[in-house]
Amino acid sequence: MSSVTRGDVLDGGDAQDPSLVAAESDERRIRLALLDDHEVLLDSLSSWINANASDFDLVLSAHTWLELVHSDQFPTDLVFIDFQLREPVSIEARVRTCRAAGAKVIVLTSLDTRDARDRALAAGAAAFLSKSLPMNEVMDAARRVMGVERRDQLQKDWRPLPTGATNQTRPKLSQGEIDALKLYVTGHSTTEVANRMNVQYETAKTYLRRVREKYAKANRPASKKAELIRRAAEDGYLQ
Repeated sequence: MSSVTRGDVLDGGDAQDPSLVAAESDERRIRLALLDDHEVLLDSLSSWINANASDFDLVLSAHTWLELVHSDQFPTDLVFIDFQLREPVSIEARVRTCRAAGAKVIVLTSLDTRDARDRALAAGAAAFLSKSLPMNEVMDAARRVMGVERRDQLQKDWRPLPTGATNQTRPKLSQGEIDALKLYVTGHSTTEVANRMNVQYETAKTYLRRVREKYAKANRPASKKAELIRRAAEDGYLQ
């Protein structure tokens, strides 16, 4: 993967002494905010972080720039920002505003171009990362930005039981079902899932129906899209 895709982590200039930050991290979690106008992806990121990165406290998930900066939770210690938003606010303005407020910024985006990377880092972003990276790598980059160590006990396969579940049985999915699930919970419509898998629409629809049925049999509700996203995050499909 190219340097643009994998990202570049910078010093951050005015970062606190790593030893001091590490000591503080034993007492509190890193307050994190997310800004992404793609609702499904925002839910996916939130679910994964809440389930797998317990050293981060996700206090704010915003769909718009104004929602982020007007929140009582802003500024946070760290903000993940998508490079492309429908709002007419430049990446430079967004990054500099967060930095001025005291928040470090990681730009997490699907726009992996040299120009986008240079603009984000020049504005003061601490890292520029591709959304194609596994989330565990994204969170490790966030820890480096914040100057804290990855604590092994936080990386165990610990996941809270979903609401309404009586066990945490992981359904056995076929490869086609897994592929359809991954595409669907990362924002693709059923039609787009079919196109990307090079199968008929009804086939893609059947894959997703079977996934929901298997989770239901495991007493882990997945009838709603948000529930299906949570199940995918809990079982490691959102990486």
